[in-house]
Amino acid sequence: MSKEKKTPNPELLSLIRTLKKEKSNFWKAVAKNLEISTRRKRIINISKINRLAKDNEIIVVPGKVLSQGSLSKNVKIAAYQFSDSAKNKLKSNAITIQDLLKQKPKTSELRILV
Repeated sequence: MSKEKKTPNPELLSLIRTLKKEKSNFWKAVAKNLEISTRRKRIINISKINRLAKDNEIIVVPGKVLSQGSLSKNVKIAAYQFSDSAKNKLKSNAITIQDLLKQKPKTSELRILV
């Protein structure tokens, strides 16, 4: 028996292509992290972000943010996905990677959290 091959997510593929076209190595690294298999996708809790992030930093998570923990710092979090409860907790601090890319921030202000 052969395994049934899943069709790739067209939104994810489009995002990866867009990121690879950017001149910055930062965005190419984010694209590389998004390309990994679903089993190895990055899943990060808010508590880990709170522990590792500095105030007024923009954190990029090439995966999913889950709601465990709380955020006590002024941090903007850009991720590919957020759980519903994480989005509710983070409110205006949560944006998608696509939206962050449209804002064109300096890559020196960004940090990948994996």
